[in-house]
Amino acid sequence: MSDNERPPQLDGELVQQFVIACHRDLEEVKQFLAQEPRLLNASWDWGGGDFENGLEGAAHTGQREIALYLIENGARVSLVAAAMLGQLEVVKAIIDANPAALESKGAHGIPLMRHALMGGDQAKAVVEFLESRQV
Repeated sequence: MSDNERPPQLDGELVQQFVIACHRDLEEVKQFLAQEPRLLNASWDWGGGDFENGLEGAAHTGQREIALYLIENGARVSLVAAAMLGQLEVVKAIIDANPAALESKGAHGIPLMRHALMGGDQAKAVVEFLESRQV
């Protein structure tokens, strides 16, 4: 493939099914990635520009195992995923560099704090940090 050529576009239905699986089923996620590794960072548009990738789906549903699996396989880490996973240093670094990121929203307009709350006890320090930064 030359530098100007792009790989074929992923099937939209496959992308949507993968993103849905990332909300709930690690084994299904593994099967999808074995079938099509390019799904790892693919995003689905639910409409109106509401884009969601698998990691974001796992993040707002508190699916820690799925999120970690995706990251271990090269998924791009986002602020909302780091918040759910309790990655305090990552969250702090982003917020310190860009305070407006406190108002970040993930897929479906879900606020950053909600992602942190979905992380449960493992994200408690992130919740406390976000609360300390609220005006």
